[in-house]
Amino acid sequence: MTTVHDFSAETLTGQPKPLSDFRGQVLLIVNVASRCGFTPQYEGLEALQTAYGPKGFSVLGFPCDQFGHQEPGDADEIERFCTLTYGVTFPMFAKIEVNGPGAHPLYAFLENARRGLLGSARIKWNFTKFLVGRDGAPVARYAPNVEPKAIAPDIEKALG
Repeated sequence: MTTVHDFSAETLTGQPKPLSDFRGQVLLIVNVASRCGFTPQYEGLEALQTAYGPKGFSVLGFPCDQFGHQEPGDADEIERFCTLTYGVTFPMFAKIEVNGPGAHPLYAFLENARRGLLGSARIKWNFTKFLVGRDGAPVARYAPNVEPKAIAPDIEKALG
């Protein structure tokens, strides 16, 4: 069976990172953007990281510029924005595509493992969230308008 741990991605600093490094952790994988109406969710994502990180949880942020050109910056700009504006400490990855022929393989897997509204696989907008269990299997998918704090009970359940 394929799991999230079978993939790797480039970090925001350009280093390859096997997602197997997160084996045993509960993950919240989010496609993020710096100029989106949902961008203030970075604050809630960081709050989840702070609250549950010590218990074996991590948010993984994947910048994406496929929706309204809302992540136009390069890696340095994204890192500065996230750090200075929201104090982000969770892992951030290089900008990716989440839909179409250029979609990152991780997102192709997530989209099909946990479909959205009306069974659609396609990511509709920035800040779509995927909760992944310790075993690397996707547990749930959340729409962009779902606030991070609303996911806390599911994170607690996944942490056991």
